[in-house]
Amino acid sequence: MFEKASQLILKGSYDSVVMLGDLVDDWYQEKNLDLYNATFDAAVAFVNKHKNTFWCYGNHDVSYLWEAMESGYSYYARETVVKRINDLTGALTPENIGFIYKIDNVVFSHGGLIESFVMRHFGDNQIDFDSMFLRINKMGKVELWQEDSPIWARPQYGGISLYPMELLQVVGHTPVRTALDEGNILTLDTFSTYKDGRPIGDERFVCVDTVEKKWEFVE
Repeated sequence: MFEKASQLILKGSYDSVVMLGDLVDDWYQEKNLDLYNATFDAAVAFVNKHKNTFWCYGNHDVSYLWEAMESGYSYYARETVVKRINDLTGALTPENIGFIYKIDNVVFSHGGLIESFVMRHFGDNQIDFDSMFLRINKMGKVELWQEDSPIWARPQYGGISLYPMELLQVVGHTPVRTALDEGNILTLDTFSTYKDGRPIGDERFVCVDTVEKKWEFVE
């Protein structure tokens, strides 16, 4: 994934790269520490080469940092994963590490920002987006290990109101066969696999125009 992304980046122009999280999820590889290390080696090399990379934590990533058990969690690999996540974040600019980012008219996070989460934590108070996202990025397990948080929400399932409606949201978390555009949410987890290693999605990257809220596949 990282090698392919680097090749595409070199062919075009970009301002930022956003990684949407869930770098680790074992699929029966829980004792394959060489694979965990190889994955993080590639990720660290990538961000060292592309300095303006933003990292959105996913639920699988923070499950190791918070010792929050879930599917795909490897007790055997925990020490390795925590160390290598620290290696990755240490290679990034501190302000580019968090749960959610707003770039122009687009919001990036692992799962999505939805109304119920905002109402519970911020109520009807008038708060600017920058202040809201700064506070979210300082939250921990108590606030975020909830099904409607930006690392867990699945607004693609319907009946869930995004917040705010006027911005485009770009998320991962939910595996899709190809980029899923539902008007105000773009889902891009096309690199997840089935248990036997077969890809679920088409493994294509997109370029997002964050001003015009438009996107296109990068070939």
